Amino acid sequence: MGEIVAEELMTWDKLQGIGNGGGEEKILVLVRLRPLSEKETLQNEVADWECINATTILYRNSIQERSGLPTAYSFDRVFRGDNTTRDVYDEGIRDIALSVVGGINSTIFAYGQTSSGKTYTMNGITEYTAVDVYDYIKKHEEREFVLKFSAVEIYNEVVRDLLATDGTSLRLLDDPEKGTIIEKLTEETLRDWSHLRELLSICEAQRRIGETLLNETSSRSHQILRLSIESSAREFIGKGNSTTLNFVDLAGSERASQALSVGQRLKEGCHINRSLLTLGTVIRKLSKGRQGHVNYRDSKLTRILQPSLGGNARTAIICTLSPARSHVEQSRNTLLFASCAKEVSTNAQVNVVMSDKALVKHLQKEVARLESELRTPAVSSSTCDHGPLLRKKDAQIQQLEKENRELKMQRDLANSRIADLLHAIENYKT
Repeated sequence: MGEIVAEELMTWDKLQGIGNGGGEEKILVLVRLRPLSEKETLQNEVADWECINATTILYRNSIQERSGLPTAYSFDRVFRGDNTTRDVYDEGIRDIALSVVGGINSTIFAYGQTSSGKTYTMNGITEYTAVDVYDYIKKHEEREFVLKFSAVEIYNEVVRDLLATDGTSLRLLDDPEKGTIIEKLTEETLRDWSHLRELLSICEAQRRIGETLLNETSSRSHQILRLSIESSAREFIGKGNSTTLNFVDLAGSERASQALSVGQRLKEGCHINRSLLTLGTVIRKLSKGRQGHVNYRDSKLTRILQPSLGGNARTAIICTLSPARSHVEQSRNTLLFASCAKEVSTNAQVNVVMSDKALVKHLQKEVARLESELRTPAVSSSTCDHGPLLRKKDAQIQQLEKENRELKMQRDLANSRIADLLHAIENYKT
């Protein structure tokens, strides 16, 4: 029975084209260098960073502020200021983002200093991914899909539901099967792409933003948008996969001396930097091969995203940079984070599930087959198959018995002749 179920599951995997997906791989790390902003241009800022090819970014300041620091950094892909968000998606993100429709969890991060273009980039990536997901669904009518959407922000280490209006703090719970879950989180079943756009607009309106010296609309919280996809092939109703795609727009790191933050903005900045420091520590430890304790639980962000940081997911990180000389230290810190991240391995697996109802159905079919065989043990076809073989064996046995009798007769005759010869020899001696 187990072989029958396994065989059908393999057939189902082939129908979906996901049989060879997943496995261990490094986190995909991309760097996006934005142009100088209008404010930076007015302040006569100098651009010290340059993308010299598709994978390398170079620090071009001839006066090195600190010796011994690298000037060139290489990643899976780097994007210049004239590259569009569409370029970032098509040439870097698309493959990992669309793993979700093949049954593999995936996560897209945006990381970088404040005002470096993270939210701008993630908004575009989210939209392009959603369009491609719905296009995939439209082209694969042989499968049934259910899409669900949820969204949270982590503001001053408080988790808040972006689809709820009450602003209630949500608790994190540990589930033995699912890992860390967010209690009472709203999850909307999507009707179509327009419905998703409405929900994204709600999230944008609900998220905490504020004005700082560096950014008029600075994100003051980490935002996690989650798209869950449940799918099954119509030929095998009950067997399918349930996967999640996370879009993580991290709040930007900032230096209080640059942002001139005071009061509430200073408090927000401290919480942001503390959680980003924990994320950086987790990434550094994972880049060394998971040796020793990894402190996921030191922040809400790393606790929620633990599966995406070296777990069962394909992960991409987009690190955004300002080229301005005044931000060189923040830019170096971002590139150091990126360099560690590209050494982290994840082990994504295709999430195949079978419902209890489908499993019972398989068991019932197998029991019915066995009962049918027991009710008709002497089927004529079986008799026809074994009859000639049995007759052949009987003939062989009879032939062997005949040969055995003849050999016994020859043996007895030989013994008789030997006895006669021995008797004749004794008579001759006497």
